[in-house]
Amino acid sequence: MRASARWLLFIMLAFTGLARAATPAATPVEQIERGRYLARIANCAACHTNAGGAPLAGGLPLRTGAGTVYSTNITPDPETGIGRYSLDEFDRAVRHGVARGGKRLYPAMPYPSYARMTRDDVAALYAWLRAEVKPVRQADTAAQMRFPYSQRWLLAAWNLLYLDDKPVREDPAKGAAWNRGAYLVRAVAHCSACHTPRGMLYGEKGDDERSRHFLSGAIVEGWSATNLTGDQLTGLGAWSKAELAEYLRTGRNAHATSFGPMSTVISTSTQYMADGDLDAVATYLKSLPGVRGETTPFRYDPAVATQLEQGRFDRTGARQYAQFCMPCHGAGGKGFARVFPPLAGNPTVADPDPSSLINLLLDGAVTARVSTAPTDYHMPGYGWTMDDQELANVLTFIRGSWGNRAAPVTEAAVGARRQAMGTPAAAAAHAR
Repeated sequence: MRASARWLLFIMLAFTGLARAATPAATPVEQIERGRYLARIANCAACHTNAGGAPLAGGLPLRTGAGTVYSTNITPDPETGIGRYSLDEFDRAVRHGVARGGKRLYPAMPYPSYARMTRDDVAALYAWLRAEVKPVRQADTAAQMRFPYSQRWLLAAWNLLYLDDKPVREDPAKGAAWNRGAYLVRAVAHCSACHTPRGMLYGEKGDDERSRHFLSGAIVEGWSATNLTGDQLTGLGAWSKAELAEYLRTGRNAHATSFGPMSTVISTSTQYMADGDLDAVATYLKSLPGVRGETTPFRYDPAVATQLEQGRFDRTGARQYAQFCMPCHGAGGKGFARVFPPLAGNPTVADPDPSSLINLLLDGAVTARVSTAPTDYHMPGYGWTMDDQELANVLTFIRGSWGNRAAPVTEAAVGARRQAMGTPAAAAAHAR
């Protein structure tokens, strides 16, 4: 090699070393801070903390169609938690669903989504859990799964079908925000775990935005998880990026107010997202085309509002609506901006599955508890005062008024949800 070539090679290597020195690895403090942030986005506390229990000590029941799984203790306790886990063992549990010692985890723990997290992000979670979480000695509760789902060894075959640990697919043409949003939605925030329907073996039907099933809505523990695609009536087609980011930050916007499990997600997770990440998630979700063919925007019809304002209760369910619902949601079904949600054009009202609406009317709900709002708001439940047919009548009235065109709700559907939720019948409540 000529001397000039050797000098050129030396200079190139020197500049490479300088470039590496200019971008050092994260310090332990930075790694722990990142782990704390990721734990919030991944919503670890919501699943790994039982009601009234110690933070992250597990024991929360997670009810599935195959039985009940209880979340595990992920505090750094050496006997009952992750105190003896190496980083490799922790990574294997988080991204492949295999605990230390080889026990396979049920996918109620969303490791099929976490499988796409980067090694650096998993390492940051590990650093935070070990450095800042208080160890709690609490043994895990055994899962109660029906046969054959009680056979954990079958999960090895399940993983072959549904586990894909390749990095989230990037599209340079979509820009940095879209790609960051894809990573957050598909991996860390694991939105598809609730919002993508599952097949007979409980695997998600859609893997990413190329599937018509991906984020198209699903049923989770008796609640209808909303369609997150661009459909105009039951999806996010009518929402702007800013409105979507506002909802994830505050639990409310001009179109809807959070309730049920989503209030928990917002309270414990998405309200803490950095502005850039909120914009990234909104950018990605708003890029998803509608999957239900809803291309015509909602069109408001004032006819029912006029009837109610005139004191006319001709339609079935109108009188109950006027008594129980109209004080907050108004004769026009428009609610009160960012406090009481509109019922006219609300995606949850238009949802083909009325489960969430039935739950709301039976037991009530509470909005997300966030730092940006002075208080949360409670909707009372009416299962104690209206029977199943009356509740069905009110919901059918709401789903068919002000331009809404959703299917009627049956008495049987309300009765089934009442039984599943353990809400006393109206007659029994009056008797007490």
